[in-house]
Amino acid sequence: MRSYRHILAGIIIAATSIALPLQAQASKDLFVIDLPGEPSSLDPHVQWNPDSYNVYRNVFDNLVTRDDAGKIVPQIATSWDYLSDTKIRFKIRDDVTFHDGTKLTAEDVAFSVKRITDPKFASPQLGQFNQITDAIADDPATVTLTTNGPYPPLFAQLVKLSIVPKTVVEKVGKDAFNLAPVGSGPYRFENWQRGVEVTLARNDAYWGDKGVFPKAVFRAVPDAATRVANLQAGASDLATYLNGDLVAQIDASGKGKALVGNTERVAYLGMNVTKAPLDKPAVREAIAMAIDKVGIAEGILATGEKPVPEIASPAHLGWVEGIEALPFDAAKAKGIISSTPGADAPVKLLTSPVYDQRVVQAIQQMLNDVGMKIEIEMTDMPNWLKQMQGGPGVIPAIAFSRWSCGCQDADGILYPLLHSSSGWSSIKDAEIDQALDLARKSLSQEERLAAYKTVHEKVNAENLIIPLYQASVVYGAAEQVSFTPTPNESIFLNRVVWKD
Repeated sequence: MRSYRHILAGIIIAATSIALPLQAQASKDLFVIDLPGEPSSLDPHVQWNPDSYNVYRNVFDNLVTRDDAGKIVPQIATSWDYLSDTKIRFKIRDDVTFHDGTKLTAEDVAFSVKRITDPKFASPQLGQFNQITDAIADDPATVTLTTNGPYPPLFAQLVKLSIVPKTVVEKVGKDAFNLAPVGSGPYRFENWQRGVEVTLARNDAYWGDKGVFPKAVFRAVPDAATRVANLQAGASDLATYLNGDLVAQIDASGKGKALVGNTERVAYLGMNVTKAPLDKPAVREAIAMAIDKVGIAEGILATGEKPVPEIASPAHLGWVEGIEALPFDAAKAKGIISSTPGADAPVKLLTSPVYDQRVVQAIQQMLNDVGMKIEIEMTDMPNWLKQMQGGPGVIPAIAFSRWSCGCQDADGILYPLLHSSSGWSSIKDAEIDQALDLARKSLSQEERLAAYKTVHEKVNAENLIIPLYQASVVYGAAEQVSFTPTPNESIFLNRVVWKD
């Protein structure tokens, strides 16, 4: 039996080495993070899905950031003053250099803002920043931003607007910059082995808190069980996006530890209301009643997820108490489907390996149980993103998704998902547009919450999107790792501590 165990362990390690060429042992000299997939982009203005964000967030600095408690604090900007309701002047640090040795100035800040807000650049993040109408470098250490009217979510959005070097981007172009990004953050880009891993090296000249790890590697490991096996074999230090079953496995093994935190991320079932049969209000109503949110959150996930009745979480400014969604009623849902012509037409449910497939399969089963014909369509994250942000003609009929803006303001989730101007939205509703526009411009928190209440109630009345649960973030970590999960799910390498 002892020999058998040694053979089995050898098979597991050999299989891991085939999938993951990097064989350096994890240590404080090399910090290894396993992600579900590789980044779709390392240019911070091009994409912001978790696999991309977790990597490039360490390469770049932002004007402001959030500390581990969620408070917005200075980063590249040391201070700011409101010149009016629409103009804010920022004072920029004078001791920051990019990884190529050039000095970061207000010109780089202004360039970064104009780049991401340029409609021709077509950033998927445009809806988060398109209220910024101008950015001017007043002098090397001062930049003034102008917004299209008052914009209370501005600072919540600026926590994820990365500063890129103007001269480098203009010299090499968008595509080349994505392949070899240059930032000013605590880690610098070293290598990207496509489909396998991204290597970062510590920026020893960093102006702020330096990382304790000379190098860090982010690896693409789609299978969550393999991510846990790597952790328990000592081949990685941090495994991301695990589930309750794997947490139990880690706890039972005594190898490593699970780190769990509540997030601002909301899981939902997205529907293209322009495509049959989702264009029928009765079908959407049946779907809303067919899904057992409590069963998913507490029975399947069981790591602190909480069912929500709105497309927001309690971590958002914009969460409204008292919103009610349709209760779970499979029998009534089945009656609606059976009496609605075309409701049983075959429909594909789009998903990606980054998501917990137990949840996706449960939703498929729940919908099929009430008479629908749902088939799961699996695709990689870049293709999933391309479809989901392609506008009404491209957005799939049904898709499972989890959304986080990293900003903890409801504008960052509701505007892109619901406003008619967004590529993520298939919804064209004047009342929702008007409420979202008011909420992102009003300086009155009471007025903003009233507008979001209108949106939440309208979404539920017509079942335009089905909110599911507030997600938890679950990591597996080596025993020596000290790391605090945050609501915005950021992995800041210079905030991770290694304790021998």
